[in-house]
Amino acid sequence: MSLVLPLLAFAGVCYGYSVADTPYVNGLPSTSKLIVLAAACFFIARGIYFTFKPQIKFIWHCFLRPIGTSDQRTRLDKFYEGQAEVYDATRNGLLRGRETMLSMSAAHLRILRETTPSKRLVWVDIGGGTGHNVEMMNEYFPISNFDHVYLIDLCEPLLQVARRRFEKRGWKNITVLCQDASEFTLPEWQDGLDPKGSVGFITLSYSLSMIPSFYTLLDRIEHVLSPQDGILGVVDFYTSGKQPSLHEKAIGGASKECGWLSRWFWQIWFDFDHVSLSPHRRDYLEYKFGTIKSYNGRNRFFLPFIVRIPYYVWLGRSRSCDTSRFCHAFEVEGGNMIGNCSPSPRALAAGSVTKESEFVPTLEIGEPVIPIESKGGAVVNITPPLSSFHYQVKNPWRLPYYEQPVHKEFRTFIYSFTWEDPVEDMKHLELTRDDSMFIITSAGDNALHYAINAKPKRIHCVDMNPCQGHLFELKLAAIQSLSYPEFFKMFGEGRHPSFRSLLDSTISPSLSASAYQFWALNDDSFSKSFYLHGYSGHALRLARIIFSIAGVSKDVKAMCEAETLQEQNRIWVEKLRPTLLNPVVVALLRNPLFCWNALGVPMNQRQMLLNEGTAYEFVRDTLDPLASTYLFKDGAYFYLLCLLGQYTPTCCPDYLTRRGFDALRANNGEALDAFRLHTDSIVNVLQGLTTWSLTRAIIMDHLDWFAPGAKEVDEEVAELHRVLAPGGFVLWRSAAKKPWYSKVFEQYGFEVQAISTRQGPKIPIDRVNMYASFWKAVKKLES
Repeated sequence: MSLVLPLLAFAGVCYGYSVADTPYVNGLPSTSKLIVLAAACFFIARGIYFTFKPQIKFIWHCFLRPIGTSDQRTRLDKFYEGQAEVYDATRNGLLRGRETMLSMSAAHLRILRETTPSKRLVWVDIGGGTGHNVEMMNEYFPISNFDHVYLIDLCEPLLQVARRRFEKRGWKNITVLCQDASEFTLPEWQDGLDPKGSVGFITLSYSLSMIPSFYTLLDRIEHVLSPQDGILGVVDFYTSGKQPSLHEKAIGGASKECGWLSRWFWQIWFDFDHVSLSPHRRDYLEYKFGTIKSYNGRNRFFLPFIVRIPYYVWLGRSRSCDTSRFCHAFEVEGGNMIGNCSPSPRALAAGSVTKESEFVPTLEIGEPVIPIESKGGAVVNITPPLSSFHYQVKNPWRLPYYEQPVHKEFRTFIYSFTWEDPVEDMKHLELTRDDSMFIITSAGDNALHYAINAKPKRIHCVDMNPCQGHLFELKLAAIQSLSYPEFFKMFGEGRHPSFRSLLDSTISPSLSASAYQFWALNDDSFSKSFYLHGYSGHALRLARIIFSIAGVSKDVKAMCEAETLQEQNRIWVEKLRPTLLNPVVVALLRNPLFCWNALGVPMNQRQMLLNEGTAYEFVRDTLDPLASTYLFKDGAYFYLLCLLGQYTPTCCPDYLTRRGFDALRANNGEALDAFRLHTDSIVNVLQGLTTWSLTRAIIMDHLDWFAPGAKEVDEEVAELHRVLAPGGFVLWRSAAKKPWYSKVFEQYGFEVQAISTRQGPKIPIDRVNMYASFWKAVKKLES
């Protein structure tokens, strides 16, 4: 009911009080005001009741009306019978994540069903109550696509709402069953169909925490879920302690930990309604099934800065599904550093290790890790599930990693785009389809350039910062799953108003669990300008402020639209150069904190360039030659991005062109299959690769980050020499004209030569010209 009645009644109350001191009002005795006030109060109460009827009934039946019985079915009926009609209206804000779970499930179902399109598809929604999930699912995956849908719940009042809902929608392929979830039985099984593996999709939406015999339920689900193309989707409340298990790290436990107060409060609070938030349910779920996706969120629907109810969205599949392709990618193609460098389960059992932080936990397959003695005295060896990498449904791009203390030092990605010029790289790489490359991930732009123009058979991308891997994964997944216009909106224009919807419904099947968690938590990255995010985004924001204060914002745009080099250089010399090379900006470049947080320049690299000149000279020699050599409008896309905050269709990296996009998607994405993304140090990844397995390595300016004489440089160069085939070579750039570590390459059997060296403010060495030199080290044939 509208609030008009209570507002009118309130006006009546005010009128009644206004005549309180008047014996007669328009001929009426003053006692009549009591009648007016009583009527007004009645209408106020009535208006409030009908306006907030769902909320009032919810509060009454949840918190004030005694339950009075321990029988599960009777308790549920008594609990819900008075609020069944208003259930959905009162749960939208409380039960978050249902749309996410259903949307992601639909996306994964579509991928898995591609291999068996003719197979019968059955969905069982356990604890589905009013059928709200089924109605929502129709938006993502039409109900007509299911051969049959079964809604199972133990609460008859809620099921009555569901029956009316489905009848109104005219759905004939849905059966509503009032059953105990732990003993659910489908009519088709009674008709002779073998239950084992007969169900393609099962969901538990805020019901797992309410089912007492959850072990029996999950065992039953595991038995009936299709092993190859079945999906299990769960969304529920949870609590989790400080020490996530090794398996939790393997499946992506980011943001899972709850504080002690949160754990204590929410477990007690939900216990009043017989909802269990103890970790046992989720632990058994993640043990019994292979994890595909795991997202840990906080519900802030009420008092957002204080009340934060932990909830999770989880997708999984049977542990008996075929994981051979991902095992091969992990153990053979990826070097399996987790297995090679970590103690085996037997070593762990023998107590031969000290601290978990000193090693990367094992992910070896098939080793018994938990010996359990049964009641009869027999010892049963239990093996844990593999990592989420092995159970994903699409691509083996992102190799699994355990979160280590060093990973927590990276709050986000440093580079939202790659600074090195890949066109210059291609002139010297001499790439063929038989080459295997080793490169630093950065933002992945250059890796995509090599794949487009040469299609090498393997490209190992390595970065210690997990967020750089998350970014490159998103680009790969978006290329694979989106149309070109949608893709260009995201990474060309740097904004997409429907990013979160695309993430869940389209992109998610191609992302690892850890990457999905990152982008789900940072789903506002594409709301305005993506390239203003990350450490490099700080520099772009600062540049905008400087241009605005100096009043040259229009000149920035004019420079990016200039048709000739003469016009472009004139604007640079007259307008932008005095703004960017002023003493204040140059002073910032002398600040090591600014250099790192805004430009991604570490202290050792900064010192290398200062050893050969001043900060002013370095910036001058970088920028002056560019405006008169490369037209920003259709060539030097690096600086066009910095000036405009986005690319244009005529000036962008190759992967953002229609030609490059189509090349990466051609032949079912054959070029994308080359990528293997590692989240580890360069030395660790190299140690996992076999001798002579690489032909090319590009380490960018990475070695500039080390202090002269650092032993890590010797270790890295020695490993590069081992894994490179004779005649293979390494390319790198440096902020110094003569980097100290060139001698290290010579000591380990490389022939070193300078490809190009910057010679003052004259001719740039490439379209970026950010580095003072470009080098090549070739492994000698006799090595």
